[in-house]
Amino acid sequence: MADRPLLEVRGLDVFYGRAHALQGVGFTLARGVLGLVGRNGMGKTTLCNAITGLVPATGSVKLAGEEILGLAPHAITRRGIAYVPQGRRMWPSLTVDETLRLVAKHKREIDRIYAMFPRLAERKANGGSQLSGGEQQMLAIGRALLLEPKLLVMDEPTEGLAPVIVEQVVQALRQLAGESGIGILLIEQNLGVAIEVADRIGVMVNGRIAQELPARELGADTGLQERLLGLRANGEEEEVRAPEPSAEPVRMFTVRRAHAESDATPLPPPLRVVGGVNRWNAGTADLGRADQVASAPAASAPTPAPPASADILTLPVAASLHAAAYVAGTFDTKGRELMFVKQCLERRGLRVVTVDLSTSGRPSSASIHPREVARHHPQGEPAVFSKDRGTAVTAMAQAFERFVLTRRDLGGLVGAGGSGGTSLVTQGMRALPVGLPKVMVSTMASGDTRGWVGPSDICMMYSVTDVSGLNRISERVLANAAHALAGMMAHAASLPASASKPAIGLTMFGVTTPCVQALTRMLADDYDCLVFHATGVGGQSMEKLAGSGLLQGVIDVSTTEVADEIVGGVLSAGPTRMDVFARHALPYVGSCGALDMVNFGSWDSVPERFRARRLHRHNASVTLMRTTADECRAIGEFIARKLDAMQGPVRFLIPDGGVSQIDRPGQPFHDPEADRVLFAAIEANFRAGPDRQLRRLPLHINDEAFAQALASAWHEVAAPRQRARGASA
Repeated sequence: MADRPLLEVRGLDVFYGRAHALQGVGFTLARGVLGLVGRNGMGKTTLCNAITGLVPATGSVKLAGEEILGLAPHAITRRGIAYVPQGRRMWPSLTVDETLRLVAKHKREIDRIYAMFPRLAERKANGGSQLSGGEQQMLAIGRALLLEPKLLVMDEPTEGLAPVIVEQVVQALRQLAGESGIGILLIEQNLGVAIEVADRIGVMVNGRIAQELPARELGADTGLQERLLGLRANGEEEEVRAPEPSAEPVRMFTVRRAHAESDATPLPPPLRVVGGVNRWNAGTADLGRADQVASAPAASAPTPAPPASADILTLPVAASLHAAAYVAGTFDTKGRELMFVKQCLERRGLRVVTVDLSTSGRPSSASIHPREVARHHPQGEPAVFSKDRGTAVTAMAQAFERFVLTRRDLGGLVGAGGSGGTSLVTQGMRALPVGLPKVMVSTMASGDTRGWVGPSDICMMYSVTDVSGLNRISERVLANAAHALAGMMAHAASLPASASKPAIGLTMFGVTTPCVQALTRMLADDYDCLVFHATGVGGQSMEKLAGSGLLQGVIDVSTTEVADEIVGGVLSAGPTRMDVFARHALPYVGSCGALDMVNFGSWDSVPERFRARRLHRHNASVTLMRTTADECRAIGEFIARKLDAMQGPVRFLIPDGGVSQIDRPGQPFHDPEADRVLFAAIEANFRAGPDRQLRRLPLHINDEAFAQALASAWHEVAAPRQRARGASA
């Protein structure tokens, strides 16, 4: 008995209908930890379920020499196998202590679990639904250990956990493997975790173990990782051959990294399957819960069955094991729809993390529990789970915004919902960098989406039907959203030639166009000039890019959005305009472009209190109002405060001759006294310094010479940064 392997699997096959999920799987675990890695949909969870008796299988599974295949799950558990399933599967109504006491034979055994996971001792009176994902995972491991197993089967124990919690789980696994003598079969998407914990690693591909080797050998050989797991950065293909029974023809398949070079062929060559049906060419076969990847949704017309002779199919694109697609929303009301999106993404080979933003307190089926998100609120969980629904939703949105910024594996984000769900998810999306894929399926997407999209690059998709249940329309829309996200994550856009130049942002308004056009011509040879229309969202977009590190600095010619913020126009960029430069030490050159005006819509839209003011009909849709001396004073003080808070080098240029095309002698907004008050307010409150300069020029803002002065000021503030870039290169 002593020399028999702890677990021996031979010729293991599992079918879901006609789909061949596991195909002759065989391996041996003598002792210690065996890790199994591979993409989603390769059969790893099905293997766990077959070993623990949860799905019918053929072949042989021996535990310490005893055949256990065919026994009921509870009988297998009594023989010495404990299962920590994917998704934890907590009883939401039972407290931590009740869950452990339900399994433990003696109280001292529970104390041992609390000693291993002190956090559980602190939360012993909390219900399963009140625990974070990490706490649930600790409880799931503790529950399994109380069964006194010989073998612990663990399916994705670190899925969806924050990095600090992952490290705690890794330490617990090391302790179990090193001190308890328990064998561990570890299914893990996180290759780093698997290498760190396991003695040996098997790579699963298409329902088979393609190769098994020492973990240390795999960890030390990045080329081997590329070949086995498709983590190749340059887009080149590597062939992996799975072991085949002699009765079946050899099949070749290629695994490729999802974000390969943009000029590489996006999909691997087709895979020919001759005879038989497996889980990837089953067509209309019912896949049931095959590794938690559901079969394709039924379309309005039946899908023809695959030919019996030979089929051509394409493998899903292999995603990076590190970047995950996040699916977020209120799982208490939209769980079915969001899980459908998750399944669509998994079929494309992506690792998926689901995030529940519900505030109802109901049990959650997502990877990330609402309470784990809520803990990111500045005031913690109590601020989110209040009795007032409006307050709770607002607080959860704030928590989610902070939560997404902590996720190092977030490769793309998709959500689905009505007005409430849209507000929750898009607040987090707006916090993410421009360029990171974001897709929101919303009932609100057919109208004005400015409130949800803001300055970000969120793709809004109208749901057509309500996000309430699955039907022939909603399935197609949700599937399109999932596939759009998968495509964006898999294929980065090729950059134009201008991308080799440093990028700078410039703000322009219709009445400052000559200045910005001249300035762009002067700088275009050396810089990629990104011009933003200062319409509120334009200024926000520029500052969003600056905060995301995508701009080397800005030439803020047209600060007109500040006038709308102070006076009450329709093109305000909000009270935080220019604040990004207080957080990031970027070069800043600014001016007073179009501060002589406040913007409204059509003539009839001007508020009654402004009807007696100096108004100018710019066109049928735009009415402009001249700023007064008092308003200019407030505008100048606002700008000076923002300039004083900036961390980088500053040059602010004042055009004494006028700030817009209609602020010249003889033009409708020419008002030298109001301009004088504006300029004096900026000058009086500006904090000068060696690299912080204010300059007044006897020029109009649209004079060529003023554009030249702005260009010279930019070269002054950008030169040290350019020298530093050159030195680092």
